[in-house]
Amino acid sequence: QVQLVESGGGLVQPGGSLRLSCAASGRIFSINYMGWYRQAPGKERELVATITNGGTTNYADDVKGRFTILRDNTQNTVYLQMNSLKPEDTAVYYCAALIRRTASINYVQYWGQGTQVTVSS
Repeated sequence: QVQLVESGGGLVQPGGSLRLSCAASGRIFSINYMGWYRQAPGKERELVATITNGGTTNYADDVKGRFTILRDNTQNTVYLQMNSLKPEDTAVYYCAALIRRTASINYVQYWGQGTQVTVSS
């Protein structure tokens, strides 16, 4: 079984910073991309940022320049450094990863349980 465990959410004032972490564990042969998505109340889940195993990153337009995604391949961990946070960044943030459990199994997307980020004064 594969698990993605997130940490680092919380309450922060506008303009503040938070760092989210997500560690993948279990039977893992390889990980393709890892990323972060978010879902605000009443809205659909949306992409925040992704990073490939080669380090190529992709960001949603409204987080470019404020958020940075990082990855530690030796620890199967992905981070999201969030700076200059705005109230509209408030959402549940989900970690995602495309993981192959063995060499003979195709990649499958896994999701974390989500961590709440609230930006409010």
